[in-house]
Amino acid sequence: MNRIFQTKQSKQENLIYLAVWGMLFAAPLLSLYVRTVNDTNLVFDWTEVFLVWRKFAVYLLLFLVHNFLLAPLLVYRHQRAAYFTIVVVILLAFGFYQYNSKPRYIEPRGPRPPMEQFDRREPPPFDKHGPRPGHRPDMPPPIVGERDILAILVLILMFGANLGIKGYFRSRDDRKRLAEMEKKNLEQQLEYLRYQISPHFFMNTLNNIHALVDIDPEKAKDTILELSKMMRFVLYEGNKQGVPLSRELDFIRHYVKLMQLRYTDKVRIDTSLPSEVPDRQIPPLILITFIENAFKHGISYQQESFVDVKVSVKDDELWFSCRNSKAGVSNEVKGGVGLTNVRKRLDLLYEQNYTLRILDDVDVYTVELTLPLKY
Repeated sequence: MNRIFQTKQSKQENLIYLAVWGMLFAAPLLSLYVRTVNDTNLVFDWTEVFLVWRKFAVYLLLFLVHNFLLAPLLVYRHQRAAYFTIVVVILLAFGFYQYNSKPRYIEPRGPRPPMEQFDRREPPPFDKHGPRPGHRPDMPPPIVGERDILAILVLILMFGANLGIKGYFRSRDDRKRLAEMEKKNLEQQLEYLRYQISPHFFMNTLNNIHALVDIDPEKAKDTILELSKMMRFVLYEGNKQGVPLSRELDFIRHYVKLMQLRYTDKVRIDTSLPSEVPDRQIPPLILITFIENAFKHGISYQQESFVDVKVSVKDDELWFSCRNSKAGVSNEVKGGVGLTNVRKRLDLLYEQNYTLRILDDVDVYTVELTLPLKY
């Protein structure tokens, strides 16, 4: 995946550089063309274009060296000392090149005339380009002129722009890789939580069947049939990110029916599940944990108790409510992982887009959950 991101980044960078340099090299052609069109006395002279291109070629060569050799030292390898050392050497070499490539002063032959005659003398001969503007004709050109300083500043700005573009693509690449790592981490956490939920659920269900074997063997047989239906759902649907809401509600019905086979008439179990639901998906086994917890901690054999489960769907939102009486002592061994895991799953899957309210009153324990059906 990282190689794919780097390939895309390299292509986009190269397209930007190609467009910029293409416009720079096309600028003198366009400028000369416009001038020849507006002034019929001018002739399109390629010599002038080649002269500008020759100067641009030096900048292009230094840019290529910086882009492919120097910038990676700073942006990718963080070798600041090596980068700045080489850049300083390049700037000094470029300044030396500028000094050697500017017009040379030719010392006039013969006796030097008095200073007061300089204003009446012809300017001293220079090679090809004549005297530098603003420079006294009796003095040689300075070592560093305004044009030299400007050329070095342009080179520094070019290096800085190259670093900025490369740094932007590097940071974007880092953000993409970080998002990919977070996504993989999320998937691994969800897989881990699902693998914990399934054994935890079946452990409690098998305990229920074990209690029925000696009490009512016929009910135990029916319980095993219901369990087989539930196992089919867990095995084939439990490892998916989302399952149809109708399948999840069917799973709840099977579980509640299984629990009704175990308990006597002293336990009131009421369910209100919609028979028709929209074609939406929900994370598997996200609701059953609350219902399982209600039976685990809310049923008492010594006194009347109840479990009340309600599910409704409105405006692409699922509203879930589970109320149960509170037994003095839990019927099961404490120390499960169900509620802890379901909270983690909700946080990972929905972040802040869900509402979970748990009311722990004196005699009644209530869970209210609202989920967006976004799957």
